[in-house]
Amino acid sequence: MITITIPTPDVSITKQANPVLSHIYGFTDFIQIPRDYGGIFMFYNDDNELLFVGKARKLRPRIKKHFEDTVSVMKDHRDEVTRIDVCLIEDPVHREIYETYIVNKMKAKYNVEKVLYK
Repeated sequence: MITITIPTPDVSITKQANPVLSHIYGFTDFIQIPRDYGGIFMFYNDDNELLFVGKARKLRPRIKKHFEDTVSVMKDHRDEVTRIDVCLIEDPVHREIYETYIVNKMKAKYNVEKVLYK
């Protein structure tokens, strides 16, 4: 049997109550998320419920795209996101494994692909 543990987040940013100079749904600390590193990201709500898990070769642009894109799965739920956790994982195979595992283990609310628990 293979044992997988969910990695500890390398970066965690939270939504500001009264953000100044923020055009991205109250998040002002995007600069903390590495631009040129790969990894996985997790969106959480106020109740610490996992909303969405994703992976990316370049984290910051991909996460921002979820808040700006018109085709994102999160487009109707952006206001729910209050915390973003990011884990730096360079190996693309490891990113794929972690994403699939987290989606199914923690039952991410808005992930529609890779769901095995329906």
